Amino acid sequence: MHTWYEQAVFYPIYPLGLLGAEKTNTLTETAHRLTELESWIPHISDLNGSAIYIGPLFESCTHGYDTKDFRLVDRRLGSNEDFARFVRLCHENGIRVVVDGVFNHTGREFFAFQDIREKREASPYKDWYRGVNFGWGSPLGDPFGYEAWQGHFELPCLNLRNPEVRQYLFDSIQFWVDNFNIDGIRLDCANVLDFGFMKELREKTSAMKPDFWLMGEVIHGEYNRWVNPEMLHSVTNYELHKALYSGHNDHNYFEIAHNVRRLEAVGRSLYTFVDNHDEDRIASKLNNLANLFPVYQLLFTLPGIPSVYYGSEWGIEGKRSRTSDEVLRPALNLSDMLGKAPELASHIAALGKIHTENDAFHNGSYKELLLTNRQYAFSRSGEHGTVISAVNNDEQPASISIPLPCAASDVVSLLPGEIPFSLENGRLSVTLPANGGAIFKLQEV
Repeated sequence: MHTWYEQAVFYPIYPLGLLGAEKTNTLTETAHRLTELESWIPHISDLNGSAIYIGPLFESCTHGYDTKDFRLVDRRLGSNEDFARFVRLCHENGIRVVVDGVFNHTGREFFAFQDIREKREASPYKDWYRGVNFGWGSPLGDPFGYEAWQGHFELPCLNLRNPEVRQYLFDSIQFWVDNFNIDGIRLDCANVLDFGFMKELREKTSAMKPDFWLMGEVIHGEYNRWVNPEMLHSVTNYELHKALYSGHNDHNYFEIAHNVRRLEAVGRSLYTFVDNHDEDRIASKLNNLANLFPVYQLLFTLPGIPSVYYGSEWGIEGKRSRTSDEVLRPALNLSDMLGKAPELASHIAALGKIHTENDAFHNGSYKELLLTNRQYAFSRSGEHGTVISAVNNDEQPASISIPLPCAASDVVSLLPGEIPFSLENGRLSVTLPANGGAIFKLQEV
């Protein structure tokens, strides 16, 4: 039996952007914007999404990652009661909810940091942050120095080796489970988090909920250092993210296939994506927008847990500048967006349905069947059958002959539309559309 997260199709949301919240949190009253998000639940279901990653969520001063209060939903979004209702509605519609856990650092308005500012050496929280030094002051006027995330002194780094800090964070997670009934956490900056902390986090959260999911943001490094039975269930697959767009721009499917082979040991557990709140939209990365179709097919059929960043189902563009990520996190009105790019949205919905209905994609084995610069075919096999996925990044249709990974009496085309194919002598002959693909379920002998 597969876990919910092995079967999941994620829909990531940056709520401060999507809901058009103020850039700086100066509100004295709560803005109940989360109620607007409730209308997105049917849309996510229509895309065959089964999980939402939403974050950052908790009270902060600006962009959401400068946390002020771990136990209060950001007032620019709504109240704790608003979010509890949102999660309940998601669960009623078969959608799991994962939130951002920003545990590497806080904002300077966090109570422990403010106490150190006021009491200096007498503060009981003076060991809650890394590198606290009362012999110098920070560039922001704090009467002490400290380690800051990548030199951003508005983000002081927590001392995760301090048992009091760990317990405070574990108690906060228990608060989220008890009050919101969340299903997992995405760990911000997991690549720099203390390994001992993450091991204890796995123990604590597994006791809170047996199927609680931990996914870490890791950009570089060997992923199995984080993804293992003692620590995290998954991390972000930035390697595949890069390969998916450059492999199409360069007409080089060898890059993608090499990446999949290299990550075979851990790749089925990885969180896969083509864009997110930190990366340019995939529609702004591809040289040929027609390649959105094979890109998304690979996202949904290669090993991993696929995700579609809010708005990208309509092919919206967005390219970060040197100083701002805001264009990657736009406010969107659902009623204005529905009906845009109908072919792409329908394609993604069809892929979500195929992924959901075929257990071959839920941690199933992978086998490379055919590989050229512009065509690529592979199989995924699970307890209930084998599926072949084939893609073409050429501007012309491509006729290919794919060796079957097992004996089969027939195949069934799973994507909508007519795809010419034939089955003979253990090979599947198919004509792939230009910048497109096909997916077949084998009728095994």
